[in-house]
Amino acid sequence: MTEAQRLEVLKLRHQCRAPLHSPPHYGADGWNRYHLSAANYGHVPIIGKNPEPMAAFSAALCDALCEDECDLLAWCVLPNHWHALVGTEKLEAVLAGVSRLHGRSSFEWNGEDDARGRQCWHCCADRRIRSESHFHAARNYIYHNPVKHGYVNKWDEWPFSSAGDFLNEVGREQAEKLWKDYPVLDMGQTWDD
Repeated sequence: MTEAQRLEVLKLRHQCRAPLHSPPHYGADGWNRYHLSAANYGHVPIIGKNPEPMAAFSAALCDALCEDECDLLAWCVLPNHWHALVGTEKLEAVLAGVSRLHGRSSFEWNGEDDARGRQCWHCCADRRIRSESHFHAARNYIYHNPVKHGYVNKWDEWPFSSAGDFLNEVGREQAEKLWKDYPVLDMGQTWDD
């Protein structure tokens, strides 16, 4: 992007009252489902230096996403990012809770690593789920993420995810059917660029 193009985009974002340097958060009236995700800044694996902080962060993320009248529908935490599928009428409140969690975790991790001032998180992105097909594909994407990144070979081998609970609930046969019926295709293909 040229400097003139960059300035034009910033001007347009300002006119639309969208954040200048992060994706805008578009809520919708009523209860909706959203795919939320956030990454450690620069995709550095700050969350996952070892299993203990990943387990602690996973629990804190689930707690944060279960507040403010939010239904946590699926989640997965990896060493450098996380994904969640939530249902809520109050997206702004959910994102505020995520922001507080990111602030607390940054403060804790930076203290442990003697790295005060380090930026731990890039912003939390949200995408409203637009259909049942989109919902199932997003859930498949979330559960498949540890396999995609090469951490495990099967969904239920990754301990920092609700995939095991999902498989216990619907059974492996139904999960395989949902995987075939709602493929992730190229979802997330360029997200890590």
